[in-house]
Amino acid sequence: MKPIMLFPLEGLPIIRPGDDLVALLAEALQRWEGPQAGDVLVVAQKIVSKAEGRFVRLSEVIPSPRALELAQITGKDPRLLEVILWDTAEVLRARPGLIIVEHRLGFICANAGVDRSNVAPEGEEIVLRLPEDPDGSARRIREGIRRRFGVDIGVVIADSHGRAHRKGVIGVAIGVSGLPALEDWRGRRDLFGYTLQHTEVALGDLLASAATLLLGQAAEGIPAVLIRGVLFTPRESSARELVRDRAYDLFR
Repeated sequence: MKPIMLFPLEGLPIIRPGDDLVALLAEALQRWEGPQAGDVLVVAQKIVSKAEGRFVRLSEVIPSPRALELAQITGKDPRLLEVILWDTAEVLRARPGLIIVEHRLGFICANAGVDRSNVAPEGEEIVLRLPEDPDGSARRIREGIRRRFGVDIGVVIADSHGRAHRKGVIGVAIGVSGLPALEDWRGRRDLFGYTLQHTEVALGDLLASAATLLLGQAAEGIPAVLIRGVLFTPRESSARELVRDRAYDLFR
């Protein structure tokens, strides 16, 4: 077992729509002498969404009847709720100050990932949606880094989510490329020779959560982290592997 090292990618500018995110990440990686084969680059969802222009100005949003109905329940801005509904497959819970939904990408989260923090100066009514296709975003970053440095790495797009029955947020993978989002450990033996029967490891989430220790939640200004030393078998993957099938979801 070799040590696992995390390198913060500092010095990136405030990302704007249309910015060449791969070029900016490559420049930051160069400060650590570039990536090595088998490294994993964890990128905060927010800078991916910004580069892809996923901003919404609330003054331009017209609430639907459903958004107005949810505004009465939650007390939230109906324009914000309309944006949330754009990315919602199903509203699971709504109460004062809170809305929990199944995102159209399959995972469960508050506000469909629509966020105001670290998006625009205070007073500007602008929110940010998640990337349209986070797996595709991860794949494009991975391919761009491979062209630039000639090495293959894994890429994870990380977001912060709460968890049922647990307080606080952690980093989770919403986009993955070049590594298994989910590893199947069934059939492996433990220290005492017992054959694992049910164990699956959420590698994408583990990497996202580890990187979030450096990415932070407020004014840290570190939008990406390079992780070195994780052992995995490279393959194309999808964050959808981490979504529990509804038939096996005992909490709904």
